[in-house]
Amino acid sequence: MITEFKFPDVAEGIIEGDLVRWMVKVGEKIKEDQILVEIETDKAVVEIPSPRDGVVIKLHYKEGDEVKVGSVLVTIGDEEDIKEEKSRKETGTVVGVLEEPEEKIVNQVVLATPGVRKMAQTMEIDISLVEGTGPNGRITEEDLKMHGDGLSGIRQEGDNYGDAKRVPLKGIRKTIARNMPIYQQTTATVTHIDEADITELSLILEKEKRTLEEKEVKLTYLPFIIKAVIIALKDHPYLNSALDEKKSEIILKKYYNIGIGVDTKDGLIVPVIKDADKKNILQLANEIKILAENARARTINIDEMKGGSFSITNIGAFGGIFATPIINYPEAAILATGRIQEKPVVINSEIKIRMILPLSLSFDHRIIDGGMAARFTNSIVKHLEDPGLLLLELR
Repeated sequence: MITEFKFPDVAEGIIEGDLVRWMVKVGEKIKEDQILVEIETDKAVVEIPSPRDGVVIKLHYKEGDEVKVGSVLVTIGDEEDIKEEKSRKETGTVVGVLEEPEEKIVNQVVLATPGVRKMAQTMEIDISLVEGTGPNGRITEEDLKMHGDGLSGIRQEGDNYGDAKRVPLKGIRKTIARNMPIYQQTTATVTHIDEADITELSLILEKEKRTLEEKEVKLTYLPFIIKAVIIALKDHPYLNSALDEKKSEIILKKYYNIGIGVDTKDGLIVPVIKDADKKNILQLANEIKILAENARARTINIDEMKGGSFSITNIGAFGGIFATPIINYPEAAILATGRIQEKPVVINSEIKIRMILPLSLSFDHRIIDGGMAARFTNSIVKHLEDPGLLLLELR
């Protein structure tokens, strides 16, 4: 029995993916649930299992191809079907019989110098997946750098003003380019900015970091910010909502799943910490570390990127101060944290140097008014500036 297995709908919003690697070849016997292929979507690299036992008759795409959801990936049959397929390929003509070559997985020769190959190993790049731009397709150091930055497949092309490069729009970057204008047109985005004096929190963090280093726990400000955000969300539930336009209803979410922006070589990925309100500071720190590592390695599970109710992104890691972050639709708001700076602050008529954290809150003005956004941010600031109050409310 022949089965034409199609690229399944692996997650909401995914309509296509790039075929990374075949795990089987034509003629191979396979088992149900055996991994057939790895496909890179805009969210993660997913492994597609076989729907049945059988024999691989045909692979419909080659590595590097773009595959649409619903397209036939592989034809699976029985051994008898393999024989019939070979017979079918024998086509009679006026000069005799023309036999079509069987499909095979061919290992292509990769042209690269020993130095480039060593560089690929250091960068942990599969050199066979890199498109070479040198003579006869030879892979250069620049090709490796471009591949590492997610810019493989570039073309040199001049215009009237000089040389230029054309970079394929694919993967996460293609999805961002497609979705961002939709998000901007769908929401009425406004950004509110403020600052938090986190001097006291910084002292606690530095003290605890020394203790936690022995346990190999990396403690940052983010778990504390998440906790402050959750307290503020509970007091201002419209910030933890979504708008159902079809039913003209605002959905006030009773769960606190916090998305965290992770910068990867392919673009921004937002994994979600589920039930963040039920986890302590150390649990959050550990989960943030694991999710970030998996996101950068593109081994993150798609389920770990779904179900967010509010998102946080850190632009301060790259030197930014304030921003206008784009809401992770259909969420109602997103918080961006900026670069922490030492700044002079007047306290009781005296100038003192304090640690200041910039905050930028983008919110959907259809759901949230400016006053509500300001009060929400004030709550975050209050709890970050008084860590004792933060810990007291978390008991």
